[in-house]
Amino acid sequence: MKNAYEIKNPDFNVSPFTGMTKKHYIECATYLLERAFKHVGSLETPIVFPLVPGKTYPQSNDPSWRFRSFEFEALERTFTLAGPLLHVDPEIRIRNIKLKDYYGLQFYNALTPGHPNSLPLPEDLPDATYQFTCEFGGLFKTLLLLPDVLWPSYTQTQKDEMAKSISTWAHHRTTQNNWRIFNIITLSFLKNNGYEIDDELLKSHLLWVASYHSGDGWYLEQTYNYYTISLFVVYMTIWNRSFGDKYYPEIAAAIDQSTHALMKTYTNFFARNGFINMWARSICYRTWISGGFPISFMLKEKPPLDPGWARRLCSGSLLQFTAREDFYEHDIPSLGFYGHREFVLQNYSCPASPFLMFLPFVCLALPDDSPFWTARENEGIWEKLGNQSHKVVLESPGIVLVNHGKTGTSEIIPGKVYYDDQNYSKLAFNTHFPWEDHNPLGGTAMEYSYRSLDPRDVRGEDINFYLTGLALKNDPEKNRKYTTSQSMLFNGVQKDVLYRQAIMRKPPNNGLGYIIDLAEITIPGGVIRIDRSRMAFEHELTLGHYGMPHLGGKKAVIQEFNDDSKKGITAAIEGRQVALISYHGWDGVTYGLHQGRNAESDESTVLYAYKKRTLKNPAMELMITVMLHKTDDAEWTEDELSPLQNIDIMDIASSGAPLGANITLRNNKRYEIDFKNIDGRRSC
Repeated sequence: MKNAYEIKNPDFNVSPFTGMTKKHYIECATYLLERAFKHVGSLETPIVFPLVPGKTYPQSNDPSWRFRSFEFEALERTFTLAGPLLHVDPEIRIRNIKLKDYYGLQFYNALTPGHPNSLPLPEDLPDATYQFTCEFGGLFKTLLLLPDVLWPSYTQTQKDEMAKSISTWAHHRTTQNNWRIFNIITLSFLKNNGYEIDDELLKSHLLWVASYHSGDGWYLEQTYNYYTISLFVVYMTIWNRSFGDKYYPEIAAAIDQSTHALMKTYTNFFARNGFINMWARSICYRTWISGGFPISFMLKEKPPLDPGWARRLCSGSLLQFTAREDFYEHDIPSLGFYGHREFVLQNYSCPASPFLMFLPFVCLALPDDSPFWTARENEGIWEKLGNQSHKVVLESPGIVLVNHGKTGTSEIIPGKVYYDDQNYSKLAFNTHFPWEDHNPLGGTAMEYSYRSLDPRDVRGEDINFYLTGLALKNDPEKNRKYTTSQSMLFNGVQKDVLYRQAIMRKPPNNGLGYIIDLAEITIPGGVIRIDRSRMAFEHELTLGHYGMPHLGGKKAVIQEFNDDSKKGITAAIEGRQVALISYHGWDGVTYGLHQGRNAESDESTVLYAYKKRTLKNPAMELMITVMLHKTDDAEWTEDELSPLQNIDIMDIASSGAPLGANITLRNNKRYEIDFKNIDGRRSC
């Protein structure tokens, strides 16, 4: 029997693509909680998961409060499943433990000062921001949405005892951006239940949160990422309906308005089968972004999503993980994307953190007659897309979304990345080709990877001091390794060509000598890259394709080809293929074998182009490549591997900008690549 979730008696009448209905959502949530409760001994036993060695918390030398946080996170985040299940069945038992009794007792113990299992209060700790605030927000988000499941079962005395701890944390300091939402949620819960709060503090947090909206429904959160959907959309929509509409209708209306704006392109983030993209930080939270599907049907105005398509995508995203055996470690979601992978993690996560991925189960709060449940599944835009690719440009967050009808995949192309972080800095992210970690030896997947050969770098001198001759020592060993872009800039779309810039070195060590100007043309199942290198000194450069995992121990099958106009290489595993074709500006194409860098397997293959420039003052040059992907085993055709009919490189483009090109595709469609004023159009 498969050691993962399997749909029993699928209903292909209502759900022809996944077979999942409300009944199956309940069964899936029950299955997941059954496995988690293997770590619960009795009604009185706190839920504690095995520690996982690595960068996540708690570490052995952590203070005691980190261990209490670790326990409370397991309690709160498993309630993401337990709360909705209690809503549909107040008497439900998991492993013969009544959920209402278990969570009622455990939350009472945690929130009652003086109890042996109680949480510390802020005044007992150094003045700082703590994980407890985050978990309070998660707990009371669920109780605002489902006021029937737990709070009414307490006596007034018990409520008053717990309110002291809740209020203290609700009024404690928070950090910027999304964390204010946790204080908002907790303060609002208190007021909803008759407790006094600092109303001015609540209003202040609300105005701060509203101020982060940047446009297109997106909120600034360090850089743009899934927190916009999971917190600003999901948490705040629940807040709107349970509190905001009554007490702060103008702010609630503004938040609803931005959510409607986001929903216009929300479905474009998902693959045809509902797969989500491994993108941004907090990757172990996975399907938390799918919580936007049921939330769409909690908005005041007409739901902006097609309900049949919404459920199809939501169900597909859950099955992407819950139906895989390698998703589970110690019977709970692993710390990774599929299996455990250290490189995707942050040190604020613990073994219980991934349970936030079950945010989509807020759908169980929707009534049986909600369109989310009754509509017949469909595939939305994919039904008419055919082999074409659909592109959406979100100017405000600098994100381009591409849905490839030919392959059923969706891509996120980021444009506003403020720092060197593999979670954000890839040239593109694909739902069916999860990203790989950086390889300091070169050939990093879906990145430009750069190594300086400048003798000043090799000697460990600071080359910023060009005119003084001073030699401030840097780390020469670091300079001998390949690095990826330190920021990505968005420069807009001109005549259907996307322009960005990869900044390979930032001030004070860049001047204008470490810039790659990116221009790309979307084609079915891939992209044509016409990138302008403005790398001013001796260097090596590689450009990697998507990584290919070696599944079942089988290596990717490699084939190479070339003619007078191009050099190409392909890699294939079962059900997936990639092709990299170099037309201009590269010395060649090859592949590398990587260990411990892929999200799906310990070993992988990456195709990449490479070049080495040793002149003291290398010329600018165009690097023209085609990067293709497939999600089948069919042989590549000559047409697929020869998408370019003609390349006309111009020293001066028609606008007067240096080094552009006229590109004619095989289908006779023409594009002009023109970098005019690209530095003036940058945004980040």
